[in-house]
Amino acid sequence: MNDINKLYSIWKEKAVKDKAVAEELKEMENNSDAISEAFYKDLEFGTAGLRGIIGAGTNRLNIYTIGKASQGLATYVNSIKKNGKIAIAYDSRINSELFSKTAAEVFAANGIKVYIYKELMPTPMLSFAVRHLKCDAGVVVTASHNPSKYNGYKAYDDTGCQLCPEAADFVLDVMNKIDIFEGVKSIDFEEGIKSGIIEYIGDDVINAFLDRVNDARVSKDLDLSNLNVIYSPLHGSGNKPVRKILEKIGVKNVTVVKSQELPDGEFPTCPYPNPETPQAFVEALKIAKETPADILLATDPDCDRVGIAVNTGSEFKLLSGNDVGVIMLNYILSRRKELGTLPEKPITVKTIVTTELIKNIAKKYDCEVIEVLTGFKFIGEQITLLKNKGEENRYVLGFEESYGYLIGDHARDKDAVVASMIICEMAAYYKSKSKNLCEVLADIYAEFGYCYCVQKSFTCEGMSGMARISEIMETLRTQTPKQIAGIDVSVFKDFRNSVSTDIKTGKTETINLPKSNVLGFYLADESSVIVRPSGTEPKIKLYIGAKDQTDEKCEEKKTKLLESGTKLLGF
Repeated sequence: MNDINKLYSIWKEKAVKDKAVAEELKEMENNSDAISEAFYKDLEFGTAGLRGIIGAGTNRLNIYTIGKASQGLATYVNSIKKNGKIAIAYDSRINSELFSKTAAEVFAANGIKVYIYKELMPTPMLSFAVRHLKCDAGVVVTASHNPSKYNGYKAYDDTGCQLCPEAADFVLDVMNKIDIFEGVKSIDFEEGIKSGIIEYIGDDVINAFLDRVNDARVSKDLDLSNLNVIYSPLHGSGNKPVRKILEKIGVKNVTVVKSQELPDGEFPTCPYPNPETPQAFVEALKIAKETPADILLATDPDCDRVGIAVNTGSEFKLLSGNDVGVIMLNYILSRRKELGTLPEKPITVKTIVTTELIKNIAKKYDCEVIEVLTGFKFIGEQITLLKNKGEENRYVLGFEESYGYLIGDHARDKDAVVASMIICEMAAYYKSKSKNLCEVLADIYAEFGYCYCVQKSFTCEGMSGMARISEIMETLRTQTPKQIAGIDVSVFKDFRNSVSTDIKTGKTETINLPKSNVLGFYLADESSVIVRPSGTEPKIKLYIGAKDQTDEKCEEKKTKLLESGTKLLGF
């Protein structure tokens, strides 16, 4: 605690540039718990960059922690390239513009040319800009779908992927060695603009992105003028680009949710701006009572995730990320085969926690399935590997269960702009066949088998929460259950130790993936239970994949596995 108090005193003396931070430091003076939470550790910098609560302290997002991370990234870029370049984007969150300009000031002071969007833009548009402008790195300031008290700092390499572990370790090593107040170089943002070392990204880059998204269309001659869409950007960065791409492909009937149209980091109409949740569609559903709609569409604040609700005729049904991904892959493979545009050896990429039903669909079309760890950077890496071999045309879709999709190779991160376009295209295509997307999903299950998935998160905040998550993982790792919901565990996979164990024989195999703190329990009936701590939130996540022969049995099994898995974690 003495070290924490010493840190607090230093900050109180030196953190005077940001008035809000200085005021917060004064307010916590006699609150030992607040001081402890703010200073007991540094925000962790990893392959996903930084993410944390906005406020004062080393364990918070502020101009000082942003500056320190930027100095680390600048040092990394200067170690690999002279006269390097970095692109920056930001979303609608509190202090996003401030933090992005803070980062630009640090990069410029380190001799790095900075390209920054002049207004909020989606995360995939940052990934695109890095590659389009031939930058050596990139940053987007966002906390994705977290509540308003959070912000974040995602760092990208020259391929447009989030940083690899080696690069992230380099940045972290630099951060650990420099003084947060004295070791960070900086110049004035406006002076940087005047000198030309900081430059705003022009409309030509935005238009180039939209053109590349449009190129990813499957049914290019399809008439979409009959489709009715209600769209919400959830106060975020998707508002302009999503509406532009829908207009570009001929979706004429788009009603925007006015109460959620404009940027607002407080997210007043949706405290948890996550398109995975029913709450994200409450405002859209109000409009749907009076306005015709085939689908409701919602993108998260940095517009890399998209969720939908489908008009079934009697209700609007929210589809899961797995549901949409299954429909998407089946649509892309079947339509491209019909149109003669499917490559000879197509490839789809999924994460280890994404539905196994993908493999059944892929098999029908001789499509190879590549499985990667959770995190879209691993999907992006696969596209880069294919491009390096001149085989990028084989890639047809990458997706993860958490509502992230990428069609086309214009970006190396999930993209809700292109996903929104393909979702609308699918909805219009099947509408022309007198089917809604829920009916299409039912047909897919009937043909390829029932595999129902659900994910549940358990929040464990603060010091005690971190300790609890660590304890849960170690207990499951060392005291592996033999059964879950009365079903035998056949295979146990410890991705941190890269070991797969056959429970019956004890035989082990090496897992050929990067090490990650994930545990997988694969059951005798081909169902699965996977556990992993979130890399960006104070949560531990439980992923259930239930398989059975009928809709009713599969739904029942999913419920039992979820209940059993929840107890297994001690909640």
